[in-house]
Amino acid sequence: MSDQHLNDELRQRLQNWPVLFQKYAQASTKKAILQMISTFLPYLGLWVLMYWSTFYSWWITLGLAAINAFFLVRIFIIQHDCGHRSFLQNQTANKIIGWICSFFSTIPYSYWAGVHNFHHGHSGQLEVETRDIGDLMVMTVKEFREATPLQRLGYRIYRMPIVTFVIAPVIYLGLYNRIPLVNLSGWKKIHTQLHLNNLALVALYLLLGWLLGWQRFLFIQLSIVFLFGIIAMWFFYVQHQHEGAYKEWKDKWEYVLSAVKGSTYYKLPRIMQWLTGNIGFHHIHHLNSKIPNYNLEKCATDNAFLDKYITTVTFWESLKYMHNKLWCEEKKRMITFIEYYHREYVRGLQMERA
Repeated sequence: MSDQHLNDELRQRLQNWPVLFQKYAQASTKKAILQMISTFLPYLGLWVLMYWSTFYSWWITLGLAAINAFFLVRIFIIQHDCGHRSFLQNQTANKIIGWICSFFSTIPYSYWAGVHNFHHGHSGQLEVETRDIGDLMVMTVKEFREATPLQRLGYRIYRMPIVTFVIAPVIYLGLYNRIPLVNLSGWKKIHTQLHLNNLALVALYLLLGWLLGWQRFLFIQLSIVFLFGIIAMWFFYVQHQHEGAYKEWKDKWEYVLSAVKGSTYYKLPRIMQWLTGNIGFHHIHHLNSKIPNYNLEKCATDNAFLDKYITTVTFWESLKYMHNKLWCEEKKRMITFIEYYHREYVRGLQMERA
């Protein structure tokens, strides 16, 4: 079946998607409270255990940090849902919980929520002014071909795994979420909230460093946040950088196709799905961001017809996505640098013969 036929079929089946998914977009106070208990208590318990482990072995502390980083992912998923106003029905409670979560994740609540919601409304659009807001930078084949040698080198360095998944998360958490680089219309209040969040986070770190000792506090906290950043960046990459992703110019862009084709279903073992707050059901999340994370699996199970149109990927299969570097508008897919240079070589031969 051709891609065009599948797209037409998907449009038809999801023409009433707001109604189809409405019942799953109902927040549950009970589920939300249970999720907070099963997330914050283990995180805090492991944090205390990490503190005591520093008196015996820093390596044990790092091992515990690798586990606790996933509980920080769960905390961030709660913050993420609060930013979508989906975690609880009460919006004041969502804001309070979201702000509390931000002190754990170090990601400012209001500012990040604004950027992320913009991403949901523009995911997959190729316009330069919107492409990178809330998303990873991706160049098209045409842009890479027309770039200067220095620009190409910079992009190739940026897309190196060690940079994308290790260095970039540090810059993202330490710089991009600390200063108001995104400035959309009416964002003055959001920028003010960002500065307040920065001041409150610094005050909290100063207090905890003074109480617990700077060396131990910073080693524990920064190791958790560092590993959390790597996990978060990897998930976001896998969910939007797959080979058959969806990217179009605004005049041809379609929300439904962007949600379903532009997002993967990251099929993980049950424990990993739980630790990552069901965010692997990313196609469902992009179709309706008002569905809280604890309802995503139910929605996906009840609407299994979507499996025909989505990209389902396991962890081992997702590792090959690291090689996806450029968006090919001609083939409508992500390609590797090797593919690009091979095609450019063939293209050059054809031009010589012409």
